[in-house]
Amino acid sequence: MPGRNDFIFSPAYRLARHMLFWGIWLILWTIFWTFVWSTFEYNFKRITIWIPVFILYTYPVSHFAIKQLLLKNKYIYFTAFILLWSVVGWYTNIYFRFYIFDPLQELWSIPHANSSLREPHSLLCMATTVSSMSAAILMKHWTVTQTRWEQSEREKVTAELQLLKAQLHPHFLFNTLNNIYSFALHSSPQTPQMILKLSSLLSYILYECKTDEVLLEKEVEVMKDYIGLEKERYGDKIDISVNIEGDIQNKFLTPLLILPFLENAFKHGTSEQLQQSWMSVDIAVKGDLLQCKVVNSKNEVVPFHENGVGINNVKKRLEFLYPGKHDLKLADEGQFFVVALLLHLRSTSPEVAIPKQYLKKLAHEIEPVS
Repeated sequence: MPGRNDFIFSPAYRLARHMLFWGIWLILWTIFWTFVWSTFEYNFKRITIWIPVFILYTYPVSHFAIKQLLLKNKYIYFTAFILLWSVVGWYTNIYFRFYIFDPLQELWSIPHANSSLREPHSLLCMATTVSSMSAAILMKHWTVTQTRWEQSEREKVTAELQLLKAQLHPHFLFNTLNNIYSFALHSSPQTPQMILKLSSLLSYILYECKTDEVLLEKEVEVMKDYIGLEKERYGDKIDISVNIEGDIQNKFLTPLLILPFLENAFKHGTSEQLQQSWMSVDIAVKGDLLQCKVVNSKNEVVPFHENGVGINNVKKRLEFLYPGKHDLKLADEGQFFVVALLLHLRSTSPEVAIPKQYLKKLAHEIEPVS
């Protein structure tokens, strides 16, 4: 059995659709005129006689005038055609009734309708049939156009979300490679361990981040690797506290969502301080609610760059992928900076659906990596 959409839109069912239309049309008009005059049987015969005329009169409008003129914005030609076709319909009604319809009624012993009803009722049927078929064609065209537009927008947003993610990766990796490079220049014994952690990060980014969502526990593991890399770099110059609470297993979130906050904390917080610096990372999961808080010391003279590429991209990803399901607060408190994120997680990993109200907003908002 074909699905509803297949039956409506697939060319394979075109003949069946038209047969269904005319079958319903025949029954409805028969019922209508039975209430107005005569019996169901006689009206069924009358409408059946008119079917060839209605078919020949309807399709030039619905499949030529609508598709080739109206939908192609040829409004003058469309109006001229409708006016001309109305005249054709008027004379078709008169001559068909006089030469074919009335003689067949006599032949089949069908009672004649009141003379005052004869011309108007057949013209009403013709006009209504054309309007019904045309409305169906227009509705189908609008639905197909809307579906294609939405599909195009979804594909565009998906591509641009991938661009956001792609922008995030080089930005993050560039800083990490710089750290390892500085250690290698001094032949530090920590260099091999840092390369191993970077290898783990690259594996995560290249293979696991291709999906829309990743396990929270894996994201936390990668965060710890990144913090370990930075801790090797700063050594005793920084005191880092990491606290994980709650059940982080079997929870999913979009990848690399928290790492940019850590990256900015190191880049704009720790690296700009001359004295001992500190950072605390607290992650708590309560049910499906993730609470993440990153607090880092900073030079109170230097304003924190909360509109950097990494953070801006995370803001956009949160807006598009978690509308109404997240709360992000950034606060510069002078001597320290706070990032607080509340996020509703999923306990399963379906495809991320892009909400319709955000489909149009992304195109001109993505910032290039500087």
